[in-house]
Amino acid sequence: MAEPGFGEIAEQLRRSTVLVHSGGRGAGSGVIWSSDGMVVTNAHVVRGSRVNVQLWDGREFEAAVGLRDPRRDLAQLRIDAANLPAASAADSSIVRPGELVIAIGNPMGFVGALATGVIHAVGPLRGLGFQSWVQADVRLAPGNSGGPLANAHGRVVGINTMVAGRLALAIPSNSVRDFLSAGPASGWLGVTVQPVAIPQPSSARKTFGLVILEIEPGSPADLASLLPGDILLGTDDQPFKGIEDLAGALEGSGPRVLRVEFLRGDYARIHRVAVKLGSPLPARSLAAA
Repeated sequence: MAEPGFGEIAEQLRRSTVLVHSGGRGAGSGVIWSSDGMVVTNAHVVRGSRVNVQLWDGREFEAAVGLRDPRRDLAQLRIDAANLPAASAADSSIVRPGELVIAIGNPMGFVGALATGVIHAVGPLRGLGFQSWVQADVRLAPGNSGGPLANAHGRVVGINTMVAGRLALAIPSNSVRDFLSAGPASGWLGVTVQPVAIPQPSSARKTFGLVILEIEPGSPADLASLLPGDILLGTDDQPFKGIEDLAGALEGSGPRVLRVEFLRGDYARIHRVAVKLGSPLPARSLAAA
């Protein structure tokens, strides 16, 4: 049997890629993970009260959110469809720098756009904690989030998530498998943060902080009355020295309280708040968030 050519591989991957609309915030992408209607995408793509999925053939479905984990930035959708062209996942642990990769997505309204490049590295990235990323020299744009990054054989090695510098970052396919089998972690704060250096009024030194850019409605951070613009400094136990320290503070399972120190407006005054973690996700997130 003849080996499929690049054009055929790309076309099959396009058929396994979907367009995801959620909450009027633009569109993202998703991957048909199983033929019975399971779709995987990024959690940040799935934010509105309604989620719709459009297939390559133009059919549209309202999707239910089966799992959603903002910390890992993954979401599992379900649509009422069968015999779908599911993608095949590769073992991301054997991906190596220099391998050719293909990205499919829906950037800037262009459905099924294709980009190619090579793997740059696989592993954690400084400033983004301990999470491993498939880092590729692939040109992506808004709308590619949630779409597949595949090897030259068309097998998915990651879910495209963000761009850092000139590199596209994808969540490894093995991490997606772990997410689907284990479900969401309970250490969810519900914030988007960015590292900042905070000047000290009494000295030339600067303190590390994490400024909150966005807060998920109904999240633990929202219920604790944290606001965009607040700067997280650390916990009662230790200051944050990197974004991975926040991830470490959120580790654990079951209901618990995390005491957080933060700044709001005045760099000289430290505020404190108790955040309840491990509570059930808001009902909207379990249904069609």
